[in-house]
Amino acid sequence: MYDLLVRGGQLVRAGGVEQADLGVVEGRIVDVAPELSGGAREELDARGLHVFPGAVDIHVHFNEPGRTDWEGIRTGSRALVAGGGTTFADMPLNSTPPVLDRATFEAKRQAAERESSADFALWGGLTPRNLDCLPELAEAGAVGFKAFMSHSGLEEFESPDDDTLYEGMLQARDLCLIVALHAESDAITRALSSRIRRAGGTGVRNYLRSRPAIAEVEAVNRALLLAEATGAKLHLVHLSTGRAVTLAAEARARGVDVSIETCPHYLCFTGEDMERLGAVLKCAPPLRDASEVDALWQAIRAGHIDTIGSDHSPSTLDLKERADFFEVWGGIAGVQSTLTVLLTEGRERGLSLPDIARLSARTPAGHFGLAGKGRLEPGADADLVLVDLDREWVHTQDDLHTRWKYSPYLGRTCRGRVVQTLLRGQTVYAEGRFPHPPQGRFLRPAPAS
Repeated sequence: MYDLLVRGGQLVRAGGVEQADLGVVEGRIVDVAPELSGGAREELDARGLHVFPGAVDIHVHFNEPGRTDWEGIRTGSRALVAGGGTTFADMPLNSTPPVLDRATFEAKRQAAERESSADFALWGGLTPRNLDCLPELAEAGAVGFKAFMSHSGLEEFESPDDDTLYEGMLQARDLCLIVALHAESDAITRALSSRIRRAGGTGVRNYLRSRPAIAEVEAVNRALLLAEATGAKLHLVHLSTGRAVTLAAEARARGVDVSIETCPHYLCFTGEDMERLGAVLKCAPPLRDASEVDALWQAIRAGHIDTIGSDHSPSTLDLKERADFFEVWGGIAGVQSTLTVLLTEGRERGLSLPDIARLSARTPAGHFGLAGKGRLEPGADADLVLVDLDREWVHTQDDLHTRWKYSPYLGRTCRGRVVQTLLRGQTVYAEGRFPHPPQGRFLRPAPAS
């Protein structure tokens, strides 16, 4: 007797796409076969739909506790599941206080256990003020440590200098955890910003000039050298240039343990779009030109990019409505759109459905030790996303479940609609409804093999 029997869906798995039934007991997949016999307490007709593994977003800022007026775990996780996600890893900022020790880690974990509609992991911070706390963060269950090589935007989350970062990487290596790096040169971005602003520059184009591609490329090269010297596991977040991806891929080929992330907005938008749409597209690193968009898609098709993280980082509207673009909060609201971008833009760019499942679910789950996630296989959690691939729709504010109803994706025609999302076999989203209260579970990373 199954608890749930999903009938006749097109299952998207590593080996391809096949029509099959899927049997679930106690929240886990136990059987996958062309036709399963036997009874079930509940049956779900998935004929005509594709079944993907629940997406795993390893890079979100839900800002709780402390800045829930910016987002919050309840609204952020609802948006995630509405977009086909079932697992997220929350960054240690923009919480107040940031997650820099066991006490702040536990406060965030407890908040997420109360409020989250999805399962979750938590990052700890790596800053000059908390090197002594990395072991206790690891013991508490951190999935890794996040650091900035340029200013984070928040005074309470300082960037480490190279010596501190080197020491942090050594500790992370010994703790068998990953260091996630925002790689932009602080020296370059700070000096350029200062000169441009002294000359009276306040607009979008001025901001773009203050964070050129070389700032990312230089920092990525330095980060790779530190990772190679220390033997640490390195995750380069939100890369925006093809050259930076190439540097990381070449380092990996010579044995550096590095994984590579980009974001949906770098795959969809350019600096010209930022000039047209304004603050809703401000981010760091900034958007690039069309040739960089093409280079990132080429890197994805070549298998160099491992994960697509939303880097969801909204704020209150007043922080988006500043006359000086340098003072606008730099964060994009996109947690609900990652799978949609891959299903729309990705398929147009030559990605197969198994490629999309790999990027959105299988690789981030496996690489970050989130056991049971990202696969439609016996023994895995029954985290399922039912998608109508033939359905075209226009993204409107009515679709959004984030706290603030702004998004750069509004007005875009999309292809492939999330119909239903299941977490451990239970429906957490269905056509605009959230039928169950928050039930997310905290995930500790599995020990490294």
